Amino acid sequence: MGLTSHKLLALAALLAVATVLGTLWVWPRLAVRSWPAMFLRLGTIAVTQVALLATLGLAVNDYFVFYSSWSDLLGREHGAGVIQGASPGAPASPGTPGATATPGTPGGGPAGVQVLGTAEITGAGPGSHDPARIGRLDKVRLPGGTTGLSTDGYVYLPPQYFQPGNEGRHFPAVLVMTGFPGDATNLVTKLRYPATELDLLGKGAMKPTVLVLMRPSPSMPRDSECEDVPQGPQAQTYFTTDVPADLRASYRVLGGEAGGASGSGGGSSGGLGVMGDSTGGYCAVKLGMVHPGTFPAAVSLSGYFKAAEDITTGDLFGGSQQRRNEADLNWRLAHLPAPALSVLLADSKEDGSTYADSSAFAAAARPPLVVAQETVDSGGHNFTTWDRLIPPALGWLSARLPDPS
Repeated sequence: MGLTSHKLLALAALLAVATVLGTLWVWPRLAVRSWPAMFLRLGTIAVTQVALLATLGLAVNDYFVFYSSWSDLLGREHGAGVIQGASPGAPASPGTPGATATPGTPGGGPAGVQVLGTAEITGAGPGSHDPARIGRLDKVRLPGGTTGLSTDGYVYLPPQYFQPGNEGRHFPAVLVMTGFPGDATNLVTKLRYPATELDLLGKGAMKPTVLVLMRPSPSMPRDSECEDVPQGPQAQTYFTTDVPADLRASYRVLGGEAGGASGSGGGSSGGLGVMGDSTGGYCAVKLGMVHPGTFPAAVSLSGYFKAAEDITTGDLFGGSQQRRNEADLNWRLAHLPAPALSVLLADSKEDGSTYADSSAFAAAARPPLVVAQETVDSGGHNFTTWDRLIPPALGWLSARLPDPS
């Protein structure tokens, strides 16, 4: 019986009811002063609680599809999918030898990353800590010079950034966002983005790229859905203006159209890509569609297409239906000029309606918007699924960003 089977949920609910009724039936017989009776009472309570929690867990998983199968729950899913609808990109060239990095400057004025320290690269393997061999992971704070917002995260600099001969070379960068309310640390320790890039670099499947790892909301604990909220946090401006300015003031990151013109873009002129999972995936595609000059390529891992509205978001649109429409990516696709943007939608076919929603979006896309899909046959809305989608997604994204120069 499958993990998301309605029969399993019904059986669990029936067992939960039976344990409650059974406890009520036997409790009077156990109401005696003895050690065996006491342990039996504790046992009935434990069994009842386990049955109720199991039913609740199955119901929540059935709705959100965090895990799509027993093997997915136990972490036994393997294999990657195939990108569909993608035109072959130029092969990613391995980085040429390069230089010593200039670290970000703490308190760097109106634009600049504040480096708080360095962190371990989870999954990089034992041995060398030489940045010229494994790169460097900076723990950073990215202040918003125009918005006043700020968030902490990580910047991964690939080995080529530090290798002799690359002192004057600038690198493409990818902004990577978690789901809400995820922590940027998960992108290092659970999804292992830096280690994955290091592995892809070794295989020649990705060009040297700076990774910027962060949350999708700079207004925690509020979920801003990467929106410029009327009389509230200007999250979209933060990601499209402040973050690129911070990066270029502190690291050797390729330039591009600062801020990005809304609704039209420079295609491949930007040196920045954007990707994320769940809320981060929605944000990635939205930022690319609204500001393609800043983010000419975007990847969504199990993302959605319409801004969430709940207790965590509050009123994102100031009562404006037009703003609400513009935050709906399907509405934008139907009613506004298509942006010059490349998008990869990566999903599991078992992750609720995400695959069907992505397929509908891809089918509706029209030039100059180009949409490709990557899928895996099984897996839920979780790290196990995204871990399988990230390597091909990074390779796809890298092929659509400029070479280091």
